[in-house]
Amino acid sequence: MAEKTTDVPLEKALERIETLVGEMESGKLPLEEILSRFEEGSKLVKLCQKKLEAAEKRIEIILREAGAPAGSEPFEADRE
Repeated sequence: MAEKTTDVPLEKALERIETLVGEMESGKLPLEEILSRFEEGSKLVKLCQKKLEAAEKRIEIILREAGAPAGSEPFEADRE
């Protein structure tokens, strides 16, 4: 990947992770290339986690400033 990992938008990072996983699962790469892709993917996952945490904090600030009631429950994607 030509871009610095920290400069990659979240959506592109996720697309790249999907590509890397597909390449690693293909069974066509030598071990060294798999390890290289795994390392790149690990960095991208960490980047995505940081970006999502930052977005969550921004949302909390926006809600607080908008007067959301104290004790509002955080969003949980697994809730039904």
